[in-house]
Amino acid sequence: MKENDTRPVDVKKIRDLLDANNGARIRTWLSLCSRCGLCAESCFFYLAHDRNPKLSPAYKFKATLGELYRRKGHVDRDFLYRCADIVWGECTTCKRCSMYCPFGIDVATLIATTRTILYSQGITPEGLARAVVNYRETGNQMGMSSEDFVDTCEWMAEESQDEIKGVTIPIDKVGAKYMYTVNPREPMFYPQDLAMAAKILTVAEEDWTMPSTGWDCTNLPMFAGDRALAGHVVRNMYEKAVALGVQAILITECGHAYRSALFEGPYLAGYPDGKPPVPIVHSVQLFYEYVRDGRIRIDPAKKLKEPVTYQDPCNVSRNGGLWEEGRKLVQFLADDFRDMNPNREHNHCCGGGGGYIPMGPEYKARRLASGRVKAEQIRATGAKIVVTPCHNCFDQVSDLNKEYQLGVKVMSLKEILCEVMVVPEKFQPEPVEEEETD
Repeated sequence: MKENDTRPVDVKKIRDLLDANNGARIRTWLSLCSRCGLCAESCFFYLAHDRNPKLSPAYKFKATLGELYRRKGHVDRDFLYRCADIVWGECTTCKRCSMYCPFGIDVATLIATTRTILYSQGITPEGLARAVVNYRETGNQMGMSSEDFVDTCEWMAEESQDEIKGVTIPIDKVGAKYMYTVNPREPMFYPQDLAMAAKILTVAEEDWTMPSTGWDCTNLPMFAGDRALAGHVVRNMYEKAVALGVQAILITECGHAYRSALFEGPYLAGYPDGKPPVPIVHSVQLFYEYVRDGRIRIDPAKKLKEPVTYQDPCNVSRNGGLWEEGRKLVQFLADDFRDMNPNREHNHCCGGGGGYIPMGPEYKARRLASGRVKAEQIRATGAKIVVTPCHNCFDQVSDLNKEYQLGVKVMSLKEILCEVMVVPEKFQPEPVEEEETD
């Protein structure tokens, strides 16, 4: 973000947004806070920075949205950039503080509202701004064309047939049970993730497809403050699912994609009842059910032997309710499971969510500093492997591993499942006959 910005502030636009959000909930939350301090102790930014009171959630929303309402939108650019530093640099909208607030104040919603106001004034981190352009031009955050996406799927299916016979990645199959959607970082940088998902779904004999459009389940405009585009992005996915006549949308190992698709997306996309047009299923839940029900069998000899811990993604566990499914699945896959403390819905954010990872290099030092709480949690378990079903968590914990010399390996559930699952005989690839030589 460029703080030498001399453009005039559009006070009318700010006031319009303040008026539009001036409902009973926000008015109550802004007036109800008693500054009791319970939210402060819940915030990893506060804990990681020697309990600086300016990093308490109450201070953050009072100093930003609270001031915008108090001043009725009459602010200057310097004030807006101070707000931006807080709402993007000191909060991941993880919602842990709301669990501990005795009045249930949803600080994440207040922070998100502030981001929307800032976005209306042309203020947003450059990394998120670039992603917004990609979404608008291509429908996905990486700017990947549909042709390249389909080619990547075909390539990964072909590569996978050396390990699992009959692997395919069906594209636009009408009437499938699941439409599998992914984080664009997978086809762009980690295509093996597509291959691993295809192997698991093949062995489970699932009826599934991938869409040629609407396949990006992420929603960075939601974090950038562009609510209109955020609604458009999730609507693309919904409408493709309806057009294909699938029974449910399956979300890859991504946290905020689940939060967007199931909880916030319907409202952003204009569904007044707050429900998506088709059910939303996260891969954590489906993979757990596969193993629990015997559709995927685990080879005891291949189970992870080193101590393992599980990183609860905020938007899969606390905000998605899947903390038990993820935990039970890891215990199927590992002999020595060690939980972090605190855990489940009380687990601390890793520090990479809320748009922090894609916000880029200018935020990295702050991201790693605030991640000290998570690093200490991991170190205390003595684990050598950290499992997490979220790309942002995966990247953040990998960076924390280097920064704090944790000596761990970070793995996804797909990766482990592919290593330890039993491949039935009918899916065993044909042995390659060696050519005879004279």
